[in-house]
Amino acid sequence: MKIAIYCQHVLGLGHFFRTLEIADALAPDTVLLITGGKPFEVAHKDHIKPVVLPGIMMDEQFSSLYSVDPERSLDTVKQERTKILTDLLLNEKPDLFLIELYPFGRRAFRFELEPAVNAIQQHQVPCKVVCSIRDILVEKSDVEKYENRVIKALNRHFDAVLVHSDPRLIRLDTTFSRLDEIAPPVTYTGFITPMPEKDKVTTFLEQYKPTGREKIVVVSIGSGSVGAPLLISVARSYEYLEQIENLRILMFTGPYMDEADIETLKDITLDKPVHVERFCEDFVSLIKAADLSVSMAGYNTCMNLVAAGTPSLVWPFDQNREQRMRAEELGRFARIRILEAADLEPERMAARIDSYLGKTEDAVHQAPGSSPLNIDGAVRTAGSIKDLAAK
Repeated sequence: MKIAIYCQHVLGLGHFFRTLEIADALAPDTVLLITGGKPFEVAHKDHIKPVVLPGIMMDEQFSSLYSVDPERSLDTVKQERTKILTDLLLNEKPDLFLIELYPFGRRAFRFELEPAVNAIQQHQVPCKVVCSIRDILVEKSDVEKYENRVIKALNRHFDAVLVHSDPRLIRLDTTFSRLDEIAPPVTYTGFITPMPEKDKVTTFLEQYKPTGREKIVVVSIGSGSVGAPLLISVARSYEYLEQIENLRILMFTGPYMDEADIETLKDITLDKPVHVERFCEDFVSLIKAADLSVSMAGYNTCMNLVAAGTPSLVWPFDQNREQRMRAEELGRFARIRILEAADLEPERMAARIDSYLGKTEDAVHQAPGSSPLNIDGAVRTAGSIKDLAAK
């Protein structure tokens, strides 16, 4: 069986890593993993064949696209990408084409996706077309027009919709009102996250908590495209946390954080027990070993927090409703509480961290054991894909 997966990251990397978990779970079947954002290094398993389209990204306001290569015009890159994608599908003839987010999102990439799915139908390629979406959709200014467009595309081109959520927490109709007008079947797969690995957790504990008395705080901002103020706030808060014995802070900037912000961070943390790195290869296992996580509230990070069960403070990205809505809902199930903009003042940040480490905030209560969230989404998604492709 051969599966083609299209995933376009435009600002951060959450969409890509969620999709990569699905691709990993499809082994040993062949996966054509089609991407086209800003390049970064990542290892792939043997059954995954990466296809990298010429790079396109989007600005922080999600208002316009730009070519990653400044020497090439956006129009030229669009034309090349469209041809590569369509030719790939017609030549490889996958059993199923999984498209991440579109048509619920990524409308700016309709220029290549519409020709691709049209070509599948016009050339009668026996290939199912399936939409893969996360838990929460970004709000739109004209909801009726948006939902009309989505429903039309789904009912015309798609065979199924896979929602990577647990409906006990967040349902698709929470952010898409006309769910009953979608003709293809809609399936909830559960949330997608890697799980902590016991041996790796042990390695992190030996590395960072050799005496067992250390307090470890992990601070992260996903890809680093946004969120630098959070890292800088925690770094500046250290002077108010020095009374905590054996405190160590591990910071991860992500591959896209601006170099000037990293230099600022290094200046602030000089001669302090604060370690700054770009990336952690097994973040969920590190979180499991930590005493506290401070982060943004993106899908992948939040699911890592749920999988690890570590007390967490999250600062939602305020460009849209997605991260705050997720964090508020997860507070019912997981040890997660929200940081407000005012909490980025260093002394207030120190107080929040101190109270959490001392287990004085209500956020340390364990998630209700009677209704654990489904976080086996990658395996369930792979099963659904194989079932659909076999029909």
